[in-house]
Amino acid sequence: VIRCTHRVHLLSTCVLISCLQLPSMCSSRAGVQGIGVNYGMMGSDLPSPDKVVALYKANNITDVRIFHPDTNVLEALRGSGLGVVLGTLNSDLAPLASDASYAASWVQSYVQPFAGAVSFRYINAGNEVIPGESAALVLPSMQNLEAALRAAGLSVPVTTAMATSVLGTSYPPSQGAFSEAALPTVGPIVSFLASRGTPLLVNVYPYFAYSAEPSSVPLDYALLSSSAAVAVTDNGVEYANMFDAILDAVYAAVEKAGGGESLELVVSETGWPSGGGGYGASVENAAAYINNLVRHVGRGTPRRPGKAVETYIFAMFNENQKPEGVEQYFGMFQPDMSQVYHVDFSASS
Repeated sequence: VIRCTHRVHLLSTCVLISCLQLPSMCSSRAGVQGIGVNYGMMGSDLPSPDKVVALYKANNITDVRIFHPDTNVLEALRGSGLGVVLGTLNSDLAPLASDASYAASWVQSYVQPFAGAVSFRYINAGNEVIPGESAALVLPSMQNLEAALRAAGLSVPVTTAMATSVLGTSYPPSQGAFSEAALPTVGPIVSFLASRGTPLLVNVYPYFAYSAEPSSVPLDYALLSSSAAVAVTDNGVEYANMFDAILDAVYAAVEKAGGGESLELVVSETGWPSGGGGYGASVENAAAYINNLVRHVGRGTPRRPGKAVETYIFAMFNENQKPEGVEQYFGMFQPDMSQVYHVDFSASS
């Protein structure tokens, strides 16, 4: 997870927010699943991978996203039935993009040995590197990984995860568009994904918009509260929560970039901190946001009504090796596996 700057237009204001920066031999599942959770590993006292996998299953969590390949974690996932989103390190994008043999070796090391026993949903090449100096590496990395997977007889979709900083316009949602800095990179990626029916991963954080401008953003609107009043009306379409407004702005941008209405979005990260001193960071608010989210995502958004949004909560654990402040407090569980707050994952059905 890395830092980035998001420009999100909310209500009538433009808010600058800082966000955190999860027939073949392979068992790759298609279709929308239940709720997934990001499994971050930047903690000195986290439980062993086998205990983590058991904790996922005990809580009816169906899918897991890991930010980089870890063979101990992949071993623990064998036969678990959990859907797995496997990320590459951002630092691996340069060799993945320039060297097809490196991509082949990556697949041979981290995918092929586990194929059939691990249900890989996607490989995501890089996390939140667009726009930026590594942005041009993303598409060739995706292409080389796809070619390496095919050569190995494996069928796993390859995509990437983006922050909403790729948007130049996000208000109102129907006017969502990629920024001039991002579009030259994102446009070809959108075309690549659309031609394969593979979704784009996007990280969505209403918390940072709220904490940056709490006087302008109603808390209920940020928390997906069922009692929230309509805060945005866009050509007759009403938005009573920020999650839908942000996601629909990305959908609009994708459509304008040539992805049409068929390209799906997966929310690869979203969460709310339970502590760390940030405005609005509390156990009560974190519990409200995550439980409201679990109940909400199956309904779709105003731009995609009734179409469930595949969503990965950030994150499973509080991680003490992240920078001090809210970044250490996005977990639903403590490292000793006790709950920070309760989440009813069965509500997603």
